[in-house]
Amino acid sequence: MNEETWAPHVTVAAIVEREGRFLLVEEHTSAGLRLNQPAGHLEPGETLHDAVVRETLEETAYAFAPEALVGVYMTHFGKPGESGATYLRFTYCGQAAAQPEDRALDPDIVRTVWMSAEELRAASERHRTPLVMQCVDDYLAGRRVPLDFVRTHATGPKAAPRRT
Repeated sequence: MNEETWAPHVTVAAIVEREGRFLLVEEHTSAGLRLNQPAGHLEPGETLHDAVVRETLEETAYAFAPEALVGVYMTHFGKPGESGATYLRFTYCGQAAAQPEDRALDPDIVRTVWMSAEELRAASERHRTPLVMQCVDDYLAGRRVPLDFVRTHATGPKAAPRRT
């Protein structure tokens, strides 16, 4: 791998808890249907805050208001002998609107689902990554960092609007 061109993928994820249940998405992946928090990649010109709000809306149709950062996670996926990919995941917790908006979900999302921590733990073979449960466990342990911990000095140019 050429170290000069290597860069981690920056992603965001949202934890929304309501009455002891967590908002998740069931999505198509190369490994089949998997469960994940609403999550996705940081796009050009976005702050992390903007990205988690956008991704949550696109994947669940719920407007999301971040309240705290739960954690920053680094993971690497790859087969032996291959460079693979490294991901930095910024996971936020917050509140979602009472009802979803009337809008289509991202094409890979099959549906949204509300699950308790116990139900989610019992479905571990269906998690998109081990971070799904780790983030919930950290949230349940009370890990919270104020939103102003992440400071944005400048962002790059905005990406062209995506067609959905």
